[in-house]
Formats: sequence, structure tokens, C-alpha cells
Amino acid sequence: MDRRELADFLRSRRERITPADVGLPTGPRRRTPGLRREEAAQLAFISTEYYTRLEQARGPHPSREVLAGLARALRLTDAERDHLHHLAGVPPGPPPGPSREVRQSILDLLHRLPQAAAIVVSAMHEVIAWNDLAAALMEDFSAVPRRDRNLVRRVFLGPHPEGRRLYGVSDADEFARRAAQDLRATAARYPDDPELTQLVAELLAGSEEFTELWDSHDVATAPTFRKTFQHPSVGPVTVNCDVLDLSDRDQRVVIYTATPGSPSEGALRLLSVIGTQRMDTTP
Repeated sequence: MDRRELADFLRSRRERITPADVGLPTGPRRRTPGLRREEAAQLAFISTEYYTRLEQARGPHPSREVLAGLARALRLTDAERDHLHHLAGVPPGPPPGPSREVRQSILDLLHRLPQAAAIVVSAMHEVIAWNDLAAALMEDFSAVPRRDRNLVRRVFLGPHPEGRRLYGVSDADEFARRAAQDLRATAARYPDDPELTQLVAELLAGSEEFTELWDSHDVATAPTFRKTFQHPSVGPVTVNCDVLDLSDRDQRVVIYTATPGSPSEGALRLLSVIGTQRMDTTP
């Protein structure tokens, strides 16, 4: 175990993360770049004293569970996670939870699709990347905490503004069924991920519908390839839905396009101009 290198590595990863990245308030009196030590410790489910000792090169030999918590809290890439394990003298094992790292080429692809709304979702159905048109069609994901970007939590627990379930999409009920089935499969692939375990527990406690679907053990149903969003500013937007599987990351790219020459294509063009501002809001 290389305590000094481990300490320097943890500090460098902590200082690059902003509170907003992990859904924490920035606050007016923050002096530390990135997260505070106590915030990193809280996210990793360890004590602040333990984490401080690690950053001061005085810490004990961390267990796999501690390393998994640190990797999750500091949002390490797969390569960084392996490096953390090597510094701690613990050979890396399989990923403890779904990857949230999106390849740069995929991020570039999203922004090269100006006439399509596109998002990337993790195996937990969390929106982890999006382009401007997707933010205009669905919501400004950058303005909500990370936990609220999870589409499974959204469809079962809300919010449902003006009675619009999951952004008013026409297949919300079908999506809910598929999402519950997908989440069960994801839980089987990542049985040791505490964030996934917490999400399932929250859904079971808060939604009878999810509990019934979870207990049914049904196989996945066929996806919907065409759906309509009821948008509060431009009205109904009917789109084709195509999904690209990124098997190496256990992620999906979801691309929404409108039929050329249709009213929905015009609506998407209007959304690309007005962005995330609401035209139905009284100043």
C-alpha cells in the first residue's frame, strides 16, 4: 500500500468535483476547491476521521467496500478505480455498480445531432448525458439534482407536474413496466452496489405499482419505437425512438427524431430555438 500516492490521488480527485456534480448545495462561504473532506466521506459512507487519515497518508489498509465507496463518491472512471485499488494494494475486482462514465466520442455524437433530442442513460436508468434539444424536450437536467435525473424514480415517484407522468410521454405506463423489469436485471448484475440497493428500497417503499411489477418477475416487454411528448410550451411532439446499446459501459443512447415535414419536426425546431425557457409562464 502506497499511502502517500493514495493520499495525493484522493485529494486530486476530490478537488475536481463540484458540489453540484453530486447534488450538494454550493453555499456562499465555500473556500475549498471541489468537495470538502466531510462531504466526500459522507458520500463514501465512511467517517470523516477515517477519510481525513487516508488523505494525510495515515490511514489503515482500506477494504474493498471502502474502496468501492470512495470510487463511487469521487466519481472515478474505470481506469481510476483500478488505479485506486493498486495504490491501496487490493487487486481490482469487477465494477461494483453501473458505470456513469460516458465516452467522449458519445458526448460528441450527442452534440452533432442538432435536429434530434438525445440522451445517455445508465443501467439504472439515470440520465448521465444529454444534448440541448433533449433538455428542451424533457427538462433541463443540469438544473436538477443527480438523484432526480433517474427516470425510474421519476416515473414511479414523480414529480408529475400538471398530471404529466414522465414529461407527458404517451408510453409512460409501458416504460414503467419495462423499467421495473430492467432494474431487476440490473440489480442481479450489480448486487453489491449500495446506490442501486437504495433506489430499489425507495421504490418499493414509495410505489405500490413498482412493488407489484417488481414481484411479478415478468420478462422484459418490447420497447416502444414511436411516442408522443405532451410539451407544456409547444404541445404534442411525436417522435421516433431509437436506442443504441453501449455494451462495454452497460449504457444506452436514446435518440428521438421527428418525421421530416411533420408538425412535430416544426415543434422540435421551435424547441431548439427557445431551449429550456417556458413560454407558458407569466412573468
